[in-house]
Amino acid sequence: MPSLRPSRPTPRTRIAADTTEAALVEQYTALVRLAYLTLPTSLSRHRRVLLAHHAAQHALPAARTGRVPRPRGADGPPGAGADALRVQVVRTALAAAHRPAWWPGSLRPPRTLLPRLPVVWGLRLFPRAGGADEVRLGQALADASAPARAAFVLRRVDGLDGERVALLLDAAGVADAGAVLRQAVGLDAQAGPAAQALLHSQEFDACSVQTRPTDLVRRARRRRAAWTAGVAAAALVAAALLVPAGTTPDPAPGTAGAASPVLSPGRLARTAPDTWADTSRVDFTAWPARGALVHDDALLGRALDTWAAPSDDVRVTASPGTATDAPPRTPQLLFAGEVDGHQVVLLHDGERLARYTADEGSGQVSLDIARADDADVTSGATVVLARGDGAARYLTAPWIAESTVRDLLRPDTPARPLHVSRDGVTDAVPVAPPGGCDKRPVLQLRSSSRIVEHHAFVVADLGGLSPVHLTYTPLPGAGRPPRQPREATSTQALLAWARTACRVPSWGGGGVRAVNVWDFAEQDLPQNGGRAVWACARADSWRGPGDVTLLLRTPAASTTTPARVVGRAENTAACSRFGQHVVAATRWRAPDGHDYLVAAGSRKVTRITADGAVDASKPGRVLAVPAPEKGTVRVTARLDTGERLAEVGAARD
Repeated sequence: MPSLRPSRPTPRTRIAADTTEAALVEQYTALVRLAYLTLPTSLSRHRRVLLAHHAAQHALPAARTGRVPRPRGADGPPGAGADALRVQVVRTALAAAHRPAWWPGSLRPPRTLLPRLPVVWGLRLFPRAGGADEVRLGQALADASAPARAAFVLRRVDGLDGERVALLLDAAGVADAGAVLRQAVGLDAQAGPAAQALLHSQEFDACSVQTRPTDLVRRARRRRAAWTAGVAAAALVAAALLVPAGTTPDPAPGTAGAASPVLSPGRLARTAPDTWADTSRVDFTAWPARGALVHDDALLGRALDTWAAPSDDVRVTASPGTATDAPPRTPQLLFAGEVDGHQVVLLHDGERLARYTADEGSGQVSLDIARADDADVTSGATVVLARGDGAARYLTAPWIAESTVRDLLRPDTPARPLHVSRDGVTDAVPVAPPGGCDKRPVLQLRSSSRIVEHHAFVVADLGGLSPVHLTYTPLPGAGRPPRQPREATSTQALLAWARTACRVPSWGGGGVRAVNVWDFAEQDLPQNGGRAVWACARADSWRGPGDVTLLLRTPAASTTTPARVVGRAENTAACSRFGQHVVAATRWRAPDGHDYLVAAGSRKVTRITADGAVDASKPGRVLAVPAPEKGTVRVTARLDTGERLAEVGAARD
């Protein structure tokens, strides 16, 4: 798509004041939605709601005195008043990324020390939660730039054409409106045809919100502390009685969990034990509350208070892309009990898991939070309760009928049974040691036949709160439709994973949801070098983006010899259902010592071309030509549609 940014000054039309005022009343909800979705996603939803209304309410003065851009050849587009407001709303929302950190309620440095309207005291505002489709769209929007989100909303919600959107973005100060529009078109393709309806849902409507109070008891204590300090100061004994500013007294015995009526132990959601067998939604919402301490209100209150407002001495960790703010709704209790000398409480707020851990010996408290908004039978099957001394204990889902442990580096060794308590807590399972590659323990689980028959799957602990689902996609068959990922339990899958497992640790950190190994091509190597398999290992995160590692498995003496890494790419759609075409290449040394460039592409590749230090082109899906030991080589492929395909994540000089 050519750049749509004007090459010469854009014609502009002055708007009558009454036209703009009428447009504000008519388009208020759409303007607030535009601002809400353009604002930085790193802000809390409460802050974004207030700033979105601020942007819409303060757009009128500038819009009445400014001019709106119009397409060339037009005397003035209908809806020019709305366009003027859109320009101001987008400009204000984009400016939020540069607001001063010390003034969180404003969009630019304030002229006075008064917060800018609207102001809400004592309440938190949240758009009502939508379903899984809305969550996926929200993730896609969060991964896009703010100008691209604005362009996407202008196209999808307001129904503006590309030229008009580019002109409005240009007027709002976007540097390259044409490039941003192209990003929005790509986001449009990723979001799918249902995006327009989803954007009108309650998930993205900052005008239809639900409220909950802030910490009522904490606020009351602070007022009492301030009153006491004033009386003490009047009595000239302030040194003994004054409470330092910002100090919050420890909760009195029996008051834990009373920070908010929503976040009280008595209101925790608890699922019936057999719900999982009678629902079509088999995820964390179907987990019952388990553990010996599920009725310990004091413990549950401390866990809720810690999630709502962790003190400075609490160690808080969150997986990438996970908000750490208090739950917007009553959480669900999944577990409360003692695990290896720790008191552990596991909570779920519909979008996140939160694990509260208190060490009974040292008194150290930690809070771990992770995304869980689109879990299913496999990704919602286990949670890590505790780690230590090179092992971990897991809490298994109620639909897990059989639990075993196997080592990915020993594909020929059968899985061994894993004991699980009545509450679903496993015995200690060894975890992969840092560094080295001697063992890669994983859990092989089998679902109950009450929800699915003959379903076994594999999950691996990569350091997050939820183990990662491992899958495998075999080589494409001749003349057959593309294969789909399947469970990594077959002999073929285990052999492929045995040579991939030692490449997995770099994906640790808690943000990964699933890893799939896709064998996309095979090739006979030169000089009778044997048969090689090209694979792409894709790690999908809970946020949506994925990282890929391109691998070449050449013949080896051991079934666990790590495959050669030939390329890596981050935040890419490659090797997913949205990036089904791939080509990769590497240098390979034949048994006689000669160097070759070998390359292969996926099933739709019809020709591979190399240029640079190697100049070669060959029809088909594989290429093998002599190559110098050094020198830059660029590899591309041609698809059966005529489209050109670049090499993914080249790691070659």
